[in-house]
Amino acid sequence: MAGQVEAEFLAAIARFAGPVRGVGVVLLSAFGVCSSSDDGLPLAFALFGLMVVGAVADFVGGRLVALAFAVVRVVAVCAAQGELGGQAGLWALNVLTTTAITLQWEWNPRVAVPVTGALLGVRLWTAGFDGAVVLRVVLECSLARVAVLVVRRSTRRVDESRVRRAESERAEALAAERREREREYLALLHDTASATFLVVATEGTDPGAVADYARRDLAVLTGTAEVRDSLVDVGISLRAVADRSPLRVETRADPASVPTSVALALVRAVREALVNVERHAGTGRAELDVVTAADRVVVTVADRGPGFDPDRVSGHRRGISGSIVARMAGVGGVAAVTSAAGGTTVRLAWPA
Repeated sequence: MAGQVEAEFLAAIARFAGPVRGVGVVLLSAFGVCSSSDDGLPLAFALFGLMVVGAVADFVGGRLVALAFAVVRVVAVCAAQGELGGQAGLWALNVLTTTAITLQWEWNPRVAVPVTGALLGVRLWTAGFDGAVVLRVVLECSLARVAVLVVRRSTRRVDESRVRRAESERAEALAAERREREREYLALLHDTASATFLVVATEGTDPGAVADYARRDLAVLTGTAEVRDSLVDVGISLRAVADRSPLRVETRADPASVPTSVALALVRAVREALVNVERHAGTGRAELDVVTAADRVVVTVADRGPGFDPDRVSGHRRGISGSIVARMAGVGGVAAVTSAAGGTTVRLAWPA
């Protein structure tokens, strides 16, 4: 089965071979009329009219009609060359070779070879055997057929290359999707199980509460937790996160209704930001602001610690890149972390 480029090439040959033959034969016939003897001019003009009619068939007729006219033109000029005088033999030979070459482009060998052989036989029968003529027709037709095969093989290679490229692009897309799922899973793991372990290690939580945390984390990690994307007031949720934090969090929260998936991302990002303050700021304090303006929610977590250089954070540490930046990007938001001596600020905005 031909590929797209190969099929387009074959269609182009089928579309243009006939018109090329028609134009070529008419031009050759015009020179043939000029080279005919005075006595043969009436017949030459009649043949020229046949060539023009055949050219019209090459342009607008079907393939079979064009083939029939191609055969008739060669037979007619070969049969009439004795009466035309002058250079009629060269006229007949040029019409024959032009027709034979275009047949190699337009038709497969099962049609082109026997038709070309029959036309060559007509030429030899009317003008006598000529080895040079046979050699010329065979050589030119062979070169025409080889040219078609070479170009067709090139188009097939282009098709194969396009198929391989498409398969590679699909594989890359699947790999990117797989990596994205892995990043999301790692972020979930960091925000759920890791956070639960931290609570257990630092607070000695009641075993019953730990079991509840574990069940909740397992439901989130396995995707069995049911989360409907209805609107919720993320300000209330973030106040609850601040209240549960071991830090002294100064909270200012406007009412802010966002989809559940967005609220979940904001809650997890803020929780991660507060955990980072607890671990690294060394102040025991943080500020949480939730501001709404023009259908946009902006959440800010700030501390007055010693600060750090975000660009020097190891790529293996996913607290900022995975649980904050990537998580917000996953719901159509944006996160930015700025830090310097005197404090760090995490700014979350949705939509981006």
